[in-house]
Amino acid sequence: MRWGDMRRSENVEDRSGMRPRGGGIGGGGMKIGLGGIILVLIASVLFGINPFTLLGGMSGPEPAPQSAPPRYGPQVGPGAATQAADPTKEMVARVLGDTEDVWNALFQAMFNKGYPKPGLVIFEDQVRSACGFASAAVGPFYCPGDGKVYLDTAFFDQLSRRFGAPGDFAQAYVVSHEVGHHVQNVLGTMQQFDRLIQRAGPSERNQLQVRLELQADCYAGVWGHFAQRRKLLEPGDLEEGLRGAAAVGDDQIMKRTQGYVVPDAFTHGSAQQRMYWFKRGLETGDPRRCDTFTERQP
Repeated sequence: MRWGDMRRSENVEDRSGMRPRGGGIGGGGMKIGLGGIILVLIASVLFGINPFTLLGGMSGPEPAPQSAPPRYGPQVGPGAATQAADPTKEMVARVLGDTEDVWNALFQAMFNKGYPKPGLVIFEDQVRSACGFASAAVGPFYCPGDGKVYLDTAFFDQLSRRFGAPGDFAQAYVVSHEVGHHVQNVLGTMQQFDRLIQRAGPSERNQLQVRLELQADCYAGVWGHFAQRRKLLEPGDLEEGLRGAAAVGDDQIMKRTQGYVVPDAFTHGSAQQRMYWFKRGLETGDPRRCDTFTERQP
């Protein structure tokens, strides 16, 4: 992937080496991302941590703190820029910048308004967000309480070595998936989702969570579509992205970690579903074709 040709985002905070005060994972509407699937299962916690479960039993989601509304503008502070000497951090910053450009153009075309950009926080070991404290075991996640993506780049090593999905485009898929959750938040999809799960039983909640995650996969593919059109992808990149989507399928992770599959416990979708919707976005480049909530699942 020619990520060096992408515009570098100004909305990245590098908190590497910083140790937040406090402890425990709090509420605040936390949306767990790809890494939560892998690392939490490895830690023997039942698959996935969704917006309404945080290392515990199924319960309703907690609202985002009213005192900390989402912030989408540039981040300022001692860690406002990534370290250019770290190629992984630089790649993340440039992929984020490219998603900003793509989604801003789409928002202008579809809604005649600009795209409110998310922040992205790079951290090590643990981090504090508007959704509370989280350890790196949670993996990459998006917090709607402050409109930021949180990422410990050490997760990419797990994605490559343990789950056989190496490559920079597989890593870019992780970033663009979490950005997809931000798009859902901006468009009001997460708010609708939260209302639906308040009335749903445990099984239906899991199904709704799967649909939310698959839509973020499709949105990640939409970004990939335009990266490909602008010749920012190289031979093998699409295959890397599809392997990344498949590697974090519920069924594949359950097979690796517990030796058997429990479809009723799916919270992010099977490998087939994740590849299908990621490919849908890649092929169409149209967010309107990402309606996972009404379209029949493969």
